[in-house]
Amino acid sequence: MTITTKHSTRRQLQTANATAEQARARNNVLRERFPPRAAEAWWPVTAQSADMVLHRLTAPPFLPAANATRAGRRRGVAKLLRWLSGLPGDTWQQRWKASRAEEIPGADWTDLPLRFLRQSGPSPSYERVDLTSGLLMLVCGDVIRPDLAWMLTRTHKHLAHVMAEVRDPEGFARLAKLAETGPTSARGDATIAATRIAMLLACKGGTIASITVGDCVELVDALRRVHVRGGQRKVDFYLRLRVLGVFPEDAPATIRAFGLAAGRLSIEELVDRYPIRCRPVRDLIVDYLRERQPSLDYTSLDALSRTLAGLFWTRIETLSPGIDSLRLPPALARAWKTDIATKKRTTIGPDGTAVEAASPRLNAKDELIRVRAFYLDIAHWAAEEPARWAPWVVPCPISDEEISKARDRKHRKARMDQRTRERLPLLPVLADAVDRRRRAAAELLAAAEHTPPGDLIPDTAGALRRAVTSKAAGHLTWAEETSTGRRRNLTHEETEAFWAFAAIEVLRLTGIRNEELLELTHHSITEYRLPSTGEVVPLLQVAPSKTDSERLLLVSPELADVLSSIIRRLQGSSRAIPLVTSYDVHERVWNPPMPLLFQRDIGTEHRAFTPTALRKLLINALAATGLTDAAGEPLVFSPHDFRRIFVTDAIMNGLPPHIAQVLCGHRSLDTTMGYKAIYPAETIEAHRAFIARRRASRPSESIGRRPRRNGTPFSRTSRSARSPSAPAVAPFQALVFMNTLVFVARFSGRTRLSAAGWRRSATTSSLASLRPSAKAGSVRLRGFVSVWPAP
Repeated sequence: MTITTKHSTRRQLQTANATAEQARARNNVLRERFPPRAAEAWWPVTAQSADMVLHRLTAPPFLPAANATRAGRRRGVAKLLRWLSGLPGDTWQQRWKASRAEEIPGADWTDLPLRFLRQSGPSPSYERVDLTSGLLMLVCGDVIRPDLAWMLTRTHKHLAHVMAEVRDPEGFARLAKLAETGPTSARGDATIAATRIAMLLACKGGTIASITVGDCVELVDALRRVHVRGGQRKVDFYLRLRVLGVFPEDAPATIRAFGLAAGRLSIEELVDRYPIRCRPVRDLIVDYLRERQPSLDYTSLDALSRTLAGLFWTRIETLSPGIDSLRLPPALARAWKTDIATKKRTTIGPDGTAVEAASPRLNAKDELIRVRAFYLDIAHWAAEEPARWAPWVVPCPISDEEISKARDRKHRKARMDQRTRERLPLLPVLADAVDRRRRAAAELLAAAEHTPPGDLIPDTAGALRRAVTSKAAGHLTWAEETSTGRRRNLTHEETEAFWAFAAIEVLRLTGIRNEELLELTHHSITEYRLPSTGEVVPLLQVAPSKTDSERLLLVSPELADVLSSIIRRLQGSSRAIPLVTSYDVHERVWNPPMPLLFQRDIGTEHRAFTPTALRKLLINALAATGLTDAAGEPLVFSPHDFRRIFVTDAIMNGLPPHIAQVLCGHRSLDTTMGYKAIYPAETIEAHRAFIARRRASRPSESIGRRPRRNGTPFSRTSRSARSPSAPAVAPFQALVFMNTLVFVARFSGRTRLSAAGWRRSATTSSLASLRPSAKAGSVRLRGFVSVWPAP
């Protein structure tokens, strides 16, 4: 079966990320290392006479076996040479460019030579076919080299086959052998890749061995300018050339390194993303970022440039056009702070009109902190380099009170705790649902693969029928719903169900971060022999991430089952996990090839999962479960929700917080405790157990009566008016009271106790001498009396 690709031209997109010029600007380093071959103006074959060209193209190896094909090609070459001979130019390439045929996309270019030929008499019906065959001979014979973009607008049924016969038989034989070693379902992809490679030979000349990385990049740029269907098949040719060893060792593992994954921008490019009109301020921001660059990673540098150049100065110029000083009038500063407190987003309503919606900016104080640091750093640096920084030293328009985040942290903690409390009970339901979905998808796919095309799939109650597909889609199994006729890609459904199950299980059983999950490799699974017993335990090594420190996690039996399922799936029949390159979206760099555990097949390429792909997996898995939140809306799990749930569940089940800190890779215990959600019932029960243990550990003769509202040892009653047992009870109750406050403060998120509520005796420094102040009033026992156990 012959596979062809149909292309059509389109207008070049005007969006910032779609043009080849901006793609080249973002990847200028790689493009300078791997330039394309320059277009040649002259080569021997194109300068031959018409008789020599005709004789060469009608002799072996240009002679096909079929007589009709041989005659049609000869007629076509003769007619094209006669038409081009009347055009200006010293070579056939110059005459071809002068014909302006490449300005006509598709097959309509034949109208130009037909118009010339019909001047000498009527033309036969097959003349257009002859011209197409003649052009094929001129291209494969290297007489003319058309433009890549124009070639992509035409179909090429026989280009690769003829190139293999007349231009590079050995190179195309190696390409065919490589295709035979691959799966049968990828034969269609191999045919398209061969056509792309033949197109490079047609437009650049030479053989397969002479193709460069830059030639491939130039072809992909042309593919972006010309609408070409095919998905992964558009770039599969690069992978095959790399396997054949055509490229040097330092060539990128994937051509996507030259595409929209832009790599790191320079500081000037980071700032120039925003239309700053005041050049001195723009240069100041560039200098400031360059000064801060050694101490920042790329993600922080990118965020700082967005704040200073985008949210700060660009908006200042919008509010006050023509401003050229960092000294902001109070009214302008207030207007800017009000402006960045909300973020606006334009959406299209049901009636097609644009609707602008505003929502609070949750990180507004973080933006204020960066701008305040900008002012204060300049003032500090001015003491060391006054000539450079002193002219810009002005009072900072942001005060300390405006960047206080104590209340915001409490509100955020409350929101996160509520989110965790809402999702923790549903986690077993989610885990069971994704497991059942995975098993059902695998069973359905297996049943469909054993069903002949056109027959009903067993165990579906006649609802699904195996779809009849072309050989090009042989690696996919499709089904049709008998009631609606809707087609379903069962292979994709099984793949999505498996990886959603794997991601959720690993996240909930380890509590690792999103980026740490995507960086797990086959080498991350290691083992450790316990010194005491000699027992070997499996461990999962988590690569350095946010805190730049690696850690080891014990692999539970449940986690071991999931990891083994992933490894078996990736190894397949080759018994080896493919090496794939991944793009770090935060640091904007391509990582070296690694045996990543979370990878998938897209066409014939193995690609690492991206954060966006992971979020889509979770969204689709949750949609399939039908779980809803308290408001009845579809429940949403982010990858970080599993991390908070892991910490909360571990500490609630007895894991010491400092061990949870090590497992999570936190630098501070406060960070770990911030992840743990607080349950009211948990606080009360723990408080009751604490007091019971304290009462059980003291001497029985020191136990007094339960405090009363009036007459309590903590009332303002003088020492002489107390009961005889008061001296023995009061010191212990003060100790219990203080420890209780510390305990409640730990569970409620408070880390400090007011020193004003306590006073120390002048005669002793023991803890028993601490007494609550009658004037402080900031700590009250009244709300906790009801939870004390009976004496």
